[in-house]
Amino acid sequence: MPTGLRFRAISKTFVTETRKVQALNDVSGEMMPGKITGLVGPDGAGKTTLVRVLAGLLDADSGDVSLSEKGSTARIAYMPQKFGLYEDLSVAENMTLYADLNGLNPDLRNQRFAELNRFTGLGPFQHRLAGNLSGGMKQKLGLACTLIVAPDILLLDEPSVGVDPVSRRELWSMVRALQGTGIAVLWTTAYLDEADGCDQVILLYEGAVLDHGAPGDISAQVAQRTWRVVLPGAETMRKRDVQRAAMALPGVVDAQIKGRNLRIVMAEDGVAPPTSLSNLAALRQFTPTPTPPQFEDAYLAAMRKKNLVASSAAPTLAVDERGTAAAQDIVIETQDLSKRFGTFTAVDRFSFAVRRGEIFGLLGPNGAGKSTTFKMLCGLVPPSSGSALVAGFDLATARADARGRIGYMAQKFAYVAHLSVAQNMEFAGGVYGLSGEGLKTRARAVAIEFGLTPFLDQNCGELPLGIKQRMALACAVMHKPDILFLDEPTSGVDPVTRRDFWSRLNAMADDGTTILITSHFLDEAEYCDRMSIIYRGRQIAAGSPDDIKSAQNGAEGTLEEAFIRLIEAHDRAEPDTRADAA
Repeated sequence: MPTGLRFRAISKTFVTETRKVQALNDVSGEMMPGKITGLVGPDGAGKTTLVRVLAGLLDADSGDVSLSEKGSTARIAYMPQKFGLYEDLSVAENMTLYADLNGLNPDLRNQRFAELNRFTGLGPFQHRLAGNLSGGMKQKLGLACTLIVAPDILLLDEPSVGVDPVSRRELWSMVRALQGTGIAVLWTTAYLDEADGCDQVILLYEGAVLDHGAPGDISAQVAQRTWRVVLPGAETMRKRDVQRAAMALPGVVDAQIKGRNLRIVMAEDGVAPPTSLSNLAALRQFTPTPTPPQFEDAYLAAMRKKNLVASSAAPTLAVDERGTAAAQDIVIETQDLSKRFGTFTAVDRFSFAVRRGEIFGLLGPNGAGKSTTFKMLCGLVPPSSGSALVAGFDLATARADARGRIGYMAQKFAYVAHLSVAQNMEFAGGVYGLSGEGLKTRARAVAIEFGLTPFLDQNCGELPLGIKQRMALACAVMHKPDILFLDEPTSGVDPVTRRDFWSRLNAMADDGTTILITSHFLDEAEYCDRMSIIYRGRQIAAGSPDDIKSAQNGAEGTLEEAFIRLIEAHDRAEPDTRADAA
């Protein structure tokens, strides 16, 4: 008989030499057979600690965990955030290893492997090394290894972090298919759009349950407080101005660009939007209309009600004023840029240009060639052919000069875990040639601007992901660069932290900093002035977000829908025959 899992009043405290952290405080809930339970919350909320308690890897200080059916037994499978794949083993060898570890009967292996390969789509890639898989394919392999022996209860700890929209949709399809077998699934995430795919949601914040229930019931808590304003044209800078102005209005909890619309969430006691917005000259031409609430609206409203969300007003960043430099100045330009690794072409004749003060998005699935393009433009990897100009310097002859004008935040941003925030910032400044009193003065100013002053003496390894991300961006601008390269900077970060991050980027762009960014969050890609979508190393679409959406699915479609249609159309036109050749 299918069974679920109950947990009651779970508390867990961690004590180190320097501090005491209550990771979980009286947390209760239930996983039901054949249902997906979403465990939602920002980084540091206690999600991973709770999952490890449920998996039996940690003992709770108090509380209990039990099966929902008395006297029954259950097999629990656990897929952690960083799944233990052996990257120097192939897909087939990893699956064989996990079959050995689980004692799977040799007579049943071929049948189970065939089922899982069909289920995950990994059949054509049996001989590829796990280290050569894209992020989405690694997660599929991780899920296949977790399911080597069919479980009754499946615990998935942020399986979609760093995964592109196509692979994320495929992961969700696979997990939903498991529901029909009666498996009870727990899916933890910081991505609130995933909550709507769950049967029930437990919302955690700082170790405590902030809310729980069906996603629709939670969203209904902000009914009649969500509004829509139609934005003008396709001028993204104008959109950003309107969004920033709306956030400054009294009673506004959130204002986010969603395609051609601005979604506004009002506080419970906020001024009615038609009255509030009509008082703002910049918005008088717009008429707010009611729009159905979403789960993310309710989350932000709950956080703001408990004073857990700081003001989203854009800060004034410690970057150089760019004066009256022409906005049309081209500061990044490539012509037929290519990179080959042996017989594999990672980037294939990629051409684009980015203007001063522009936010330019580079979008594509995992393994499309985005990070390789970044490394070439930062002077870290030489192109195989083609040309690239960055800040007026030719990367073929002046890579070192170009690097001095660039700030780079890598996909897995580098920091020294056992050093403090202050020490990491000073190290970053030193790498770019700052020293002495000038380095200390700059570090103090940047720490203030990025809200890092309370964390300066803390070791980076102990910080929440959102603070690490903020520190990484601070390190990237220590030398006041003209250009910022940000490679998936918001991966795994909760919505509040993402909003704060984009508020800072918008302010920097307004000051004239040119920003090139990759992201798997297509909602936030709406903030880009223009973008390029690449797939298998080639550009398959380019233009403003509205241009790309209109070309694929009309003005009212989403960017994610347009993205997926582009990828699917390309697959139909040019099926991938590379399989194990890569």
